[in-house]
Amino acid sequence: MEALGPLYFILLPVVLGAALIEGLWLSRKRPEGYDWKEWATSFADLTVRRLLAIIPYSLATPVFAWAYDHRLFTPDLGTVGGVLLLFISLEFFYYWFHRASHTVRWFWNTHSVHHSPNRFTLSAAYRLGWLGKFSGATIFFTPMALLGFEPVTILSALFLNLLYQFWIHADWIPKLGVLEYVLNTPSAHRVHHARNPEYLDANFGGVLIVFDRLFGTYVAERADRPCEYGLVSPVTTYNPIRINFEPWIGMAKDLAGARSLNEAWHYLFGAPGWRPDGRGLTTKELRARAAMT
Repeated sequence: MEALGPLYFILLPVVLGAALIEGLWLSRKRPEGYDWKEWATSFADLTVRRLLAIIPYSLATPVFAWAYDHRLFTPDLGTVGGVLLLFISLEFFYYWFHRASHTVRWFWNTHSVHHSPNRFTLSAAYRLGWLGKFSGATIFFTPMALLGFEPVTILSALFLNLLYQFWIHADWIPKLGVLEYVLNTPSAHRVHHARNPEYLDANFGGVLIVFDRLFGTYVAERADRPCEYGLVSPVTTYNPIRINFEPWIGMAKDLAGARSLNEAWHYLFGAPGWRPDGRGLTTKELRARAAMT
């Protein structure tokens, strides 16, 4: 990330400015206006996250270092092949990182912050939560270090991947024709952020959507099923502290009430919403209930 430091501080005002312009435009265009409190919550989340970035700590750091010290190759990023390997491997491991962030409660606790807005706007793109570096989620990219990519290169490529995803957080951009078969588009990402049972846990790609198609997690946006955004239990607060810490507090309470090691394991690493009686809020359970209505 150090190599992208100057670029980051150039692009940050552009990103914030685009979200602000969108807010002004939507506030005039739509009868319901624009939720400026939600915009402010995302801005507060970004501000605190940048302050936390100065803390030189991440659970994944020693793992990355070990993997790079034992790398199998040394790709040449001065060649097309080296850059292509970097791009494809990042997309592949991003897919699994993102999928686990939805299907494993430990990682979902942080990622749920990104899905907490009840509207789908550009400002949602930079609401990413404060505790990602402490949860060790980036450990999913460790195989890239074994392939010979330096940790700073991996994190810089991840930053560019997330930068691409900024513009797809829009509910006013239509479907993009044949690009829908290859790229992660606003339409595909609207599905990803939707809380409709038929749309849950879908479209995990970063720049590409091809791994979703390969692994069976691609779901197309349907005209007869408008996306409803936010968490399955919608967030009713604009307080970024509550939004960031309530998932972890909830998990701690569940762990305190666990009656066995098996229950404790599922509360930590099972599907979000898991309950031992099978009447929780997991994707499988929500879809089963929707099918009965």
